[in-house]
Amino acid sequence: MYYKFSGFTQKLTGSPAPAAYGPQVLKPGLPPESPTMIFATPTKLASEDGSRVEYMRKNRVPHLQRVFQVADHFPVHLKHGYPDRLLYRTTMALTVGGVLYCLVAIYIAAQPSTNK
Repeated sequence: MYYKFSGFTQKLTGSPAPAAYGPQVLKPGLPPESPTMIFATPTKLASEDGSRVEYMRKNRVPHLQRVFQVADHFPVHLKHGYPDRLLYRTTMALTVGGVLYCLVAIYIAAQPSTNK
């Protein structure tokens, strides 16, 4: 009996002699060009003369470097003001709440069953 590697099942399967001796290659007819990108969105706008590229937004990196490098004894994750404090406090509240919920669940699971 002759065997051939099956691309579908990824195992050896029985096959007739001509198929077993024939080369396994990609099927012809695939398009030579790559398909168009579906989610491709440009991040830069080309100018009219084509020599310069203008960005959509203003560069905020120098401003953020000044904000984060000030020595004001705040942690880095709280230097951006009220939104950072709100996110930090929400995360801490959810963490403490989750720990308490887990402890209560463990306590309830540790109680003996009263079913007879």
